[in-house]
Amino acid sequence: MSNCAIILAGGEGKRMKSDKPKTLSEVLGQPMLLWVMNALRKAGVDDICVVKGYKKECIEEYLGTLDFKVESVFQAERLGTGHAVMMAKDFLEKHDGNVVILNGDAPFMSAETIEKSLSQHTSTGCAATVISARVDDPTGYGRIVRDESGNLRAIVEHKDADEETLKIDEVNSGGYWFDCKMLLSVLGSIRSDNKAGEYYLPDAIKLLLQNGKTVGAYTAQCSDAVLGANDPAQLEELNQIALKKGYTC
Repeated sequence: MSNCAIILAGGEGKRMKSDKPKTLSEVLGQPMLLWVMNALRKAGVDDICVVKGYKKECIEEYLGTLDFKVESVFQAERLGTGHAVMMAKDFLEKHDGNVVILNGDAPFMSAETIEKSLSQHTSTGCAATVISARVDDPTGYGRIVRDESGNLRAIVEHKDADEETLKIDEVNSGGYWFDCKMLLSVLGSIRSDNKAGEYYLPDAIKLLLQNGKTVGAYTAQCSDAVLGANDPAQLEELNQIALKKGYTC
């Protein structure tokens, strides 16, 4: 039984004002994508599949320069995070362990967080485990709603949250552990009947819960795990945080 990883790296990042894929934008001189891959490898997850999209040839060229092997698949149309994972279905079908799905533009998702969330995921026997964090300002993030036992009851997007839910400061990082077989059992049932016409990965969580499966949430010790960058100012902020806290790729 082996664990694997899927990194979502298809984003264009229009607001970055760059001519390369967003995940190749650099923090301390290294692409955010490499930060994520290095964290996975430090955590003992070497079997990695990158989902590329915008300017896929740039991602392919970069992956070709690495001294370790990484698979990649192409998402021709960017139709949401769930759709991106669907592109990696063949990769998933080769595995009978667990898969961690991470955003390629979240450079501070640490090896420790990946390891500890996997440990909780396997020890509790959950079908899926969401990696969360507590933040000072949860505006814009999906909220983690737990039941009395501490298991996940729902992920509620900010725009859909009522007044009580908006008070929750535990948010979804966009990182998830899934039992591969469990994920495959619901992946094809994700629908795009929403305003954006996209397939959202959190709907896989919703489907597992509807099927009576247990889903957990692991709270990262450091809230930096949720940080990403959508524009040059946010990218500069990530660089300043890395300098200040001594983070290394």
